[in-house]
Amino acid sequence: MAELILFERQRSRLWGIAYRITGSVADADDAVQDAWLRWQRLPDGEADDPAAYLTTVVSRICYDQLTSARARRESYVGPWLPEPVVTDSGPEDRVTLDESVGIALLSVLERLTPAERTAFILHDVFAVPFQEIADVVGRTSGSVRQLASRARRRVRDEAPRATVDHAEHRRTVDAFLAAVTGGDMDALLEVLDPDVVWRSDGGGKVFAARVPIVGRTEVARFIDRLMRSFVPGRTWLAPYDVNGSPGLVLGDPEEGWEAVYGFTVDAGRVIRIDVVLNPDKLTHLDFGSLSP
Repeated sequence: MAELILFERQRSRLWGIAYRITGSVADADDAVQDAWLRWQRLPDGEADDPAAYLTTVVSRICYDQLTSARARRESYVGPWLPEPVVTDSGPEDRVTLDESVGIALLSVLERLTPAERTAFILHDVFAVPFQEIADVVGRTSGSVRQLASRARRRVRDEAPRATVDHAEHRRTVDAFLAAVTGGDMDALLEVLDPDVVWRSDGGGKVFAARVPIVGRTEVARFIDRLMRSFVPGRTWLAPYDVNGSPGLVLGDPEEGWEAVYGFTVDAGRVIRIDVVLNPDKLTHLDFGSLSP
């Protein structure tokens, strides 16, 4: 049996690869667990390079998952957003944000083919050589190079502009939270970019805007209507990191409302708000423990 400690040293990296390829916490967990079981069955010393071997194994699993999920996602009701990763707010001295795990970028990756997405994530984010990626997607290394190049161009063209400064992002989200909870429409309009986009993923399971809402005034009015249903002392909206960036989590235990808000920020203003409401995408979160 292969040494288990060698797998544990790679677990966090493998999960990061799996989540970025699939956009699903559940699928990433399953992929890493499957890789773990395969590693346990591997004879000791079989893998000369454990990191490369495990990267290939988990990437193949995720590539297959993504390929089989593609048809389901094409018929998805409303915008499709990744399952959010929610953590306590990061350290104040953090300087930059990891764009590769952001909700906005993962949404762009959703529009790539499974092979393009896998090639881009493995090469551009995790520096995996093209030949190793070729073994994952069943292509030549030259073909994989072209896949990564096409994906890179599309990401460059379609990913929203955004700050990578953590402190600026936090200040902007804090200003948004203060405006919303204080009912200050003027302050809300000030923190929203004129071309801000609101995307909400309800998956047809709960009420959500099925097409993006665009524009500062339209988004502010929509938020104002939502806030009218909040009950002080029961409905809560609290700051958390969402996919590595300052965001917000909403809950109302009596009404059963649960939502996670991710923000894209540029030049001190919110340019995109991604709201995950589909309960199937929030089952991994314990809203009771997240409540302030």
